[in-house]
Amino acid sequence: MAQSQLTIATRESPLALWQANWVKIQLEKYHPELEIKLLGMTTQADRLSFISLAEMGGKGLFVKELEEALLDGRADIAVHSLKDMPVILPSGLYLSAVCEREDAHDAFVSNQFNALDELPAGAIVGTSSLRRQSQLLFLRPDLIVKKLRGNVNTRLAKLDKKEFDAIILASAGLKRLNYENRIREFLSYDQFLPAMGQGALGIECRENDAVTRALMAPLNHVATQICVSAERAMCQRLEVGCQVPVAAFAEIKNEKLILNGLVASVDGSVILQAVHEDSLGNAKALGFKVAEDLLSQGAGAILKSL
Repeated sequence: MAQSQLTIATRESPLALWQANWVKIQLEKYHPELEIKLLGMTTQADRLSFISLAEMGGKGLFVKELEEALLDGRADIAVHSLKDMPVILPSGLYLSAVCEREDAHDAFVSNQFNALDELPAGAIVGTSSLRRQSQLLFLRPDLIVKKLRGNVNTRLAKLDKKEFDAIILASAGLKRLNYENRIREFLSYDQFLPAMGQGALGIECRENDAVTRALMAPLNHVATQICVSAERAMCQRLEVGCQVPVAAFAEIKNEKLILNGLVASVDGSVILQAVHEDSLGNAKALGFKVAEDLLSQGAGAILKSL
């Protein structure tokens, strides 16, 4: 018997709701017979927005309640920003689709300055990410970095209240919420390597739910899936989540998969980087190879000190 209803678990921030509704619209195109509804949820990370992610234990707290809704049957799928998903999923859950990646760059946003290089010494820059903080301080140790939590709208409002001279956000979220006009500079991958999975959406479901898994298949973008598989494998081998100063970004060029990985000290004084390439079918092995290179450079000691 064909499935007639589907429930999507989602956070209730504007960006999360945009993402869930986008998935809903795509599914309705492929499966017009489906009645699809959203189950909005507030996660622990949302409730404790005044505490840094590192202090709370990382971005996995953005997905915990959604995953519980999957496991107890209240929802059939959950839609996540892939960069928020831990590399090891709870038993019984499965990453059923990776949607095509939006722009993965980090974005420089300011009301006074048009580029990172224009910031004067001592300027205050807001970010919630240790990854961004470490790369920012490596480039500009003369800047002051302050914690900035909250959804995209909240962060922009704090900038507009002049609490910061500039903030760094993912360009994907700004584009999806029609705030692209707020971007003053797209920070190059040479300057700011993205978080694993940045810009991509992940659809999670129950591993034993073959019907739902089949319904998700048309939304899977193979090239994006290959790239983020390498990125997630690197982080898996390093045994890190997404709250640490680790970056991973893979691209496909000339039928080769190229993965650039980075581990940094929080203060930006040390940046370790490794780049390797392999065939498209060896994403996990490539991720492990880049991780081993970083570990050979001393990444283990940096990560243990966090």
